[in-house]
Amino acid sequence: MRMIFMGSPDFAVPTLRKLAQQHDIAAVYTQPPRPAGRGKKERPTPVAQAAREMGVEVRWPRSLRDRDEQEALRALRPDVIVVVAYGLILPRKVLEIPRYGCFNLHASLLPRWRGAAPIQRAIMAGDTTSGVCVMRMDAGLDTGDVCGCLEVPITDDTTAGELHDLLAEQGAELMAAAMQELEARGTLDCVPQPQAGVTHAEKISKKETQIDFSRSAREVLRHIHGLSPYPGAWMWLPRPEKPEEKVRVRILKAEPARDADTNKAAPGEILDKDLAIACGEGAIRPLVLQREGKAPLEREAFLRGFPVKPGMRIPPPETTSNRQTGSKS
Repeated sequence: MRMIFMGSPDFAVPTLRKLAQQHDIAAVYTQPPRPAGRGKKERPTPVAQAAREMGVEVRWPRSLRDRDEQEALRALRPDVIVVVAYGLILPRKVLEIPRYGCFNLHASLLPRWRGAAPIQRAIMAGDTTSGVCVMRMDAGLDTGDVCGCLEVPITDDTTAGELHDLLAEQGAELMAAAMQELEARGTLDCVPQPQAGVTHAEKISKKETQIDFSRSAREVLRHIHGLSPYPGAWMWLPRPEKPEEKVRVRILKAEPARDADTNKAAPGEILDKDLAIACGEGAIRPLVLQREGKAPLEREAFLRGFPVKPGMRIPPPETTSNRQTGSKS
């Protein structure tokens, strides 16, 4: 089939590569280059880089509502448009251009977690399963008929990064199979999403990334893992030599500290020299930590340069300013 692919981040790259092996990719649409890195040099999206490596034309309109952009897309005569984390809303006039319609790969088990951050929200909410769905797109936000799903388990140890990579690969296979069926039959069997069970995965905001140790150990673990590796859940950790000064530290991986004595411990209290931290119920022990501006470290290596003392308290979110104090890291 003659296909247009629309996508932007790393998540979309495996699907692009898989479809390019089976179909004629007329063009790739992606988000425009944006400043990145310390030099703020404009950097193309991962999808743009992959498309260029494959010799496929890349386009990055800032909107698809412009009539000229719609006519330029129409001139490509696509049989189908495949969308994976593109970042732009497709107007109805664009949805009507391809002969077979537009199909989206979404990283959740629809109708649960429609929206921008389904992977993170599923982990943070304590879900035990996630997955990917192929959806026939309509004018709504992730409301179209579902044409196939693949389910995967989530555990308390699963990070957003791990689930992202798994769903990217599984999703590529699912979409490739759907497109092969569409080419062979000229249609896909799709079913409307149920009205029950709809949830919305809002974009992660900075204000919700600070760790609240008053929550249970399992909720804290899920919060940490749902935000790992990006944007990262963080805490203010007291300096060992000056406890009144605090350093911003991200926790990228953690485990339950079942051997720690939480009797009479307050939430956020450091329980031992191995950095067990009391929660509202139970305790957690970080496994991988990262000081601001530094590389991630395993706990043992981190504590060699930043030892802690039992009894120190990590302040709760509501009592700490958003400005880092005394941390020249």
